[in-house]
Amino acid sequence: MTQSLTVALIVLLINLIIFCVFWWDKDAARKGQWRVPESRLLCLALIGGSPGAVAAQRLLRHKTRKEPFRTQLMLICAMHVVGLVAWLSAPLWAPMALAAATALAR
Repeated sequence: MTQSLTVALIVLLINLIIFCVFWWDKDAARKGQWRVPESRLLCLALIGGSPGAVAAQRLLRHKTRKEPFRTQLMLICAMHVVGLVAWLSAPLWAPMALAAATALAR
């Protein structure tokens, strides 16, 4: 198994787990049981589960009107998109950045 495939499977697993956590929280809300704190849901999204969190939010209609939760989740998603773009475009800019850092160090 390649390293890229391993990373992709780990990210998929993280997102599946956070989707299930949102589902569990939605079910607990309906039954009036103990809930998962919003801060924990956001932390799970932050560690890489933002696609799963957004999918759960939309499909389960959970936490769709809660502010500032909604805005914070969208900021986490935006941060992940920027990070993904930077990572995917690294072959284009990384050599120039390394050369500039080397020149500054001299």
